[in-house]
Amino acid sequence: MNVAERRARLGLRHRLCPPARTDDVPEIARSTVVLHATDPATVFLSVAARSTGIGPEPVERALYDDRTLLRMLAMRRTMFVAPVELVPVLQASTANALAARQRAAYARIIERGSDITDAAAWYARAEEAAHRALLARGEATGAQLSADEPLLRTQVDPAPGKSYSRPTNVTTWILVTLGCEGRIVRGRPNGSWASSQYRWAPVEKWLPSGIEEVPAGAARAELVRRWLRAFGPAPVSDLKWWTGWNAGDVRKALAELDVTEVDLGGVTGVVLSDDLEPSPVPEPWAALLPALDATPMGWRERGWFLGDHGPLLFDRNGNIGPTVWWDGRIVGGWAQRRDGEIAVRLLEDVGSDAEAAVEREAARVRDWYGDVRATPRFRTPLERELTS
Repeated sequence: MNVAERRARLGLRHRLCPPARTDDVPEIARSTVVLHATDPATVFLSVAARSTGIGPEPVERALYDDRTLLRMLAMRRTMFVAPVELVPVLQASTANALAARQRAAYARIIERGSDITDAAAWYARAEEAAHRALLARGEATGAQLSADEPLLRTQVDPAPGKSYSRPTNVTTWILVTLGCEGRIVRGRPNGSWASSQYRWAPVEKWLPSGIEEVPAGAARAELVRRWLRAFGPAPVSDLKWWTGWNAGDVRKALAELDVTEVDLGGVTGVVLSDDLEPSPVPEPWAALLPALDATPMGWRERGWFLGDHGPLLFDRNGNIGPTVWWDGRIVGGWAQRRDGEIAVRLLEDVGSDAEAAVEREAARVRDWYGDVRATPRFRTPLERELTS
């Protein structure tokens, strides 16, 4: 399978070419398995790029009213927005193990930075107390829960003896762990859709019976199947990076599926065996994707769509900024300026038709933002230049 086939699949399956776009918000999330949500604005702007004419309101409705989407920590300890039917798979394949690691890590910090001796037992009591306080309120901010429950106001020195260390209370640690465990979820934010200050709610507000238990092995296989359908064909190393699992768990998950090895131009990739037919080639398309969009963050090896533009479009920690796409590859970057205008810089000559299409997409993004101003959480060299 050559690069042209991979780019055609990207445009169609990720709903970036106009014929594939939809106003069904959960379906947009399914098209990339999950939506990247480390930066709150990314969720909304990712939907904007893949929809035809909706604004932020349907996304908020799906998240907070219809509750067909749920925000949770999962692969690589990254925040995602997932369709609710996928939540049990993410919980069993990834989040349960993440909760255990979080709890153990925070317990070690507490023992090192406080006078609490049995930190694991104390942490368990604090979790239960926080959960009871949240159930009593129904929905609350971390500050409200801390005011209600004294254990959450416990101060810990995270780096004893270090000049930079400052005492901090454990509220966020406790709530993040409960979230990883699937007992509570991040609800509606305080502020606009670009805000990251969330209220917390019991998971039952999204899933009345709680999160269904799924065997971990079956869950990993199902998640890999969905990833291959959206991102395949791809090297196994890309899958291992995206999931954050160890090599053994990746191999076991693949063994549960019917997959075929294919040549990706000198590199071996895998694809579902029922997905070998060539994709139709869409008309050339343009898209403006936000920082940390799920498409460029779906693979570790990005050369086949990124080219040599990485130094301008990524920060030092591997976070991608806002990107301009033309026909399945990245050709530039963009940024929102303080006056609301969308500044675009093309990094190569793509022709007048492509430039006109990019301008139309920039106008769509400007209209989506409206009066909201949002700076990407992780800033990249080109984004900084365009806003200076």
